Amino acid sequence: MPNILMLRPADGNETSGAYKIAVLNRQRPSVLALSRQKLQQLKGTSAEGVAKGGYIISDNSSGNKPDIILIGTGSELEIVEKAADELRKDGKTVRVVSLVCWELFEEQSEKYKESVFPSEVTSRISVEAGVTFGWEKYIGEQGKAIGVDRLGSSAPAAKIYNELGLTVENVLATAKSL
Repeated sequence: MPNILMLRPADGNETSGAYKIAVLNRQRPSVLALSRQKLQQLKGTSAEGVAKGGYIISDNSSGNKPDIILIGTGSELEIVEKAADELRKDGKTVRVVSLVCWELFEEQSEKYKESVFPSEVTSRISVEAGVTFGWEKYIGEQGKAIGVDRLGSSAPAAKIYNELGLTVENVLATAKSL
């Protein structure tokens, strides 16, 4: 939607940052998309990071060239972080990015955006319990978007996430296919 901030925080830290943005922002409306699920407090998330729209929550690469970048938003950030842990056990260097608000991220400098998503890293996966439309901007031509491009499912979260492929196992399989 034009001229609106859509914020999908992943945990308490990000929710407090998103709330602050929504309350203090007088230029445009804000939408906070919150989960009904019980979410873990994730290591590396921050209220301050939300103000930039997207930021790195973990990275075990040296320099600015991980083997793969995993991108999560909202409740799916936990899935992405768990998948990153598994990939790291296999010797991969992995960057995890929380992309809370595309609109705020796009307002950052090109230098900042390149520091989060280095152009030479083409192995990228996004995970969102929403449509995959639009993710190509962040995953590039060689990346993969895991999401929901259909309607009509209702069940407990674990069952639906499994049916839709919003799982650590699917992220790992997708990472191996890149």
